[in-house]
Amino acid sequence: MLTPKNTESSETSDANIRLRTGRSRLRWLAVPVILGALSLLTAGYLSTFTSAKLIDGDRVINLQTHQTTVGAALKEAAIEMMPEDVISPLPGEPLNRNDTIIIRRARLVRVNVDEQNAKVVRTQAHTAEELLGSLGIAIGDRDRLTVNGQSTSELPVLAVPTSPKSSLLTGQAREAVTADITLKHAVEVTIQEQNGSPKNLLTTAPTVGEALMQAGYRIYLADIVRPSPGEPIKAGTHIFVSRSHPVNILVDGHRVKTRTTRTVIGDVLADLNLVLYGDDYAKPGLDAVVTDDMEIRVVRVRHEVVINQEVIPFETRTEPSGEVELDTVVLAQPGQPGVHEQRTAITFEDNVEVGRQLIADFIAQDPQPRVYNYGTQVVLRSLSTPSGVVQYWRVIHMLATSYSANTAGTSLGASYYGKVRCGDTMRHGIVAVDPRIISLRTNVYVPDYGMGYACDTGSAIVGKRIDLGYDDSNLKSWYNWVDVYLLTPVPDVIRYNIK
Repeated sequence: MLTPKNTESSETSDANIRLRTGRSRLRWLAVPVILGALSLLTAGYLSTFTSAKLIDGDRVINLQTHQTTVGAALKEAAIEMMPEDVISPLPGEPLNRNDTIIIRRARLVRVNVDEQNAKVVRTQAHTAEELLGSLGIAIGDRDRLTVNGQSTSELPVLAVPTSPKSSLLTGQAREAVTADITLKHAVEVTIQEQNGSPKNLLTTAPTVGEALMQAGYRIYLADIVRPSPGEPIKAGTHIFVSRSHPVNILVDGHRVKTRTTRTVIGDVLADLNLVLYGDDYAKPGLDAVVTDDMEIRVVRVRHEVVINQEVIPFETRTEPSGEVELDTVVLAQPGQPGVHEQRTAITFEDNVEVGRQLIADFIAQDPQPRVYNYGTQVVLRSLSTPSGVVQYWRVIHMLATSYSANTAGTSLGASYYGKVRCGDTMRHGIVAVDPRIISLRTNVYVPDYGMGYACDTGSAIVGKRIDLGYDDSNLKSWYNWVDVYLLTPVPDVIRYNIK
């Protein structure tokens, strides 16, 4: 029962498929026919366009237009033109197939004359002179003309925008300025140097200083310029120049090169704050007139006092003193050397000695002598001897020797053989002394010898030496130091200071 129904449905579907396939084949067969018809129509339409090439600066545009004039073709292409732009062929001329249209855009230039209000113009001029001439502005030989700050007249090559909606094509002049032309007309000024004749000068310099430089005047900082170098130049300005003098100054070991408008040396040094102290001086003098390239020397003067001292030796002396015991020496004054002083003033100029002078010569300190006091005070003392107690007033330490008549050096036949100085006969108890030490006829006591009587002298008995006398039969040899006691009475004349 089911099978027949399925068979019918299957047949219906196959029929539908065959129908759709046939329709599709018919549509694809129609596409080439339609396209061919359109191509014929398009070719016919395109054959009615006029082809042209447009050169706008560095842009090249191919035009396809039905317009018959150059101007209409540009308008159709939305190419905006400024009044100063130049087009070839002209806008009113007919447009022919394969024509080339060339647009030369005007330059946008800012013009500033004598620093007045600048104005922006469009121009086809290639030089600043050409543009200024077209504006009725004359340029003199001394006038200063610059383009973009450079001393040239050539205007820069125009940079043509590639977009038709750029600032240049829409008239926004400030953004599209391609050159700045500045013209400064020369004005007449007068320059006069001190003691010179005035000179007239045409200048475009903005300031007095620059005007002088342009005129070949070398101005130094020390020169006096009126008006001042920074003042602006105006027509009729009178410039006065007072020249400074070049000078060389030698001071404190340095050479200073400078310039000055001062007329005397004193004022030059004052301007430089070079102060003369004390005996300092300038060479030439402060009142000397300043001349070109003169040399001024500042001489620094100083004085130095040199002190020389010499030692004065002190002397040594002895003086008697009744407060000091006999044969005693004490130092009463130690002594001190003196000082001899000389003062010399030395003058230096720039640290070089130029002179010296003795300004003082005196004894700064007197010498003090060294003083020894020898005693003159006689003190009597007692001494126990084998012969009994004796009284003495002086003791002298002496070198004792001995002799007899036979050893005295006198020949036996001599009339004075065995005789001593005072006339006595030689014997034990006679002693020979130096009368300068022990006065003759003085009684003495010598330990281990005994009593003696100073009654003889001898050529060898000098100073503190005593020769003890003996008989020839009892001669005893002496050669040693002993204390010799001088016995009372005290003589009227005493030699206090013995050596």
